[in-house]
Amino acid sequence: MKATSFEDLKIWQSARELSKEIYTVTRLPEFSKDYRFVGQITAAMGSVMDNIAEGFERDGNKEFLQFLSIAKGSCGEVRSQIYRAYDVGYINEETFQILLNKIKMLSSGIYHFIQSLRVSEITGKKRKEIDTPTMLDY
Repeated sequence: MKATSFEDLKIWQSARELSKEIYTVTRLPEFSKDYRFVGQITAAMGSVMDNIAEGFERDGNKEFLQFLSIAKGSCGEVRSQIYRAYDVGYINEETFQILLNKIKMLSSGIYHFIQSLRVSEITGKKRKEIDTPTMLDY
């Protein structure tokens, strides 16, 4: 698949879908009243999407790699917060497992995308026209 915009990236698409799920979960009655926690987890998940997008819009691989690294770090933050939401009873076991698996897959996808960029000989604006790995490759 050729990526001509960040919306074409499977990692960004997955981050978007997971972001919607996080927003849905934070609207649950048990969760929604913890305003600070809701703000933290939604901001961290938004950071994943936004850093993938911002990095893609930069002209060089080095900058893109830096933003992907930040996005991957935000995945870790969200993963930790999912544990916390489960530990305090905001989400049940099933929801916990679903969210945990999805954030781990996304983090792995970002990692593998980083690895593919590191070995790519194509940089800059031409990079946006190269084949991008799919989430299924991970």
